[in-house]
Amino acid sequence: MSALSVISVIDDDASVRAATTNLLSSHGYMVHTFASAEDFLQSAYPDDSSCVVADVQMSGMSGLDLLTHVRTQGNEVPFIFITAFPDESVRARALRAGAICFLAKPFAGPVLIGCIETAVCRNRGSAGK
Repeated sequence: MSALSVISVIDDDASVRAATTNLLSSHGYMVHTFASAEDFLQSAYPDDSSCVVADVQMSGMSGLDLLTHVRTQGNEVPFIFITAFPDESVRARALRAGAICFLAKPFAGPVLIGCIETAVCRNRGSAGK
């Protein structure tokens, strides 16, 4: 897509962060990683991300709690959730809250890239409004 698209990856598993970074970087995205939702919120990237890829279950603030917090701040950045524990009720909650995609680990790289492309295009479209 575009090297100008900044993707923030938030997962408490270092190997997931590394693999996701490698995948997204190889597709031309600038990637910033965070081990927790709190680390992400304390960074400069909540307002400067084109898309957030977040684990659902993390110690401290969950991915869904992060989405709720970001929305209450008026930030409409697209969210993609990834989880090792897929649950239909959590998936439904995430999608109702505005998530673009909800992926079970392990997920196929092309599926995540498709979600990222959708999110980035949607984000660009809303930025002009």
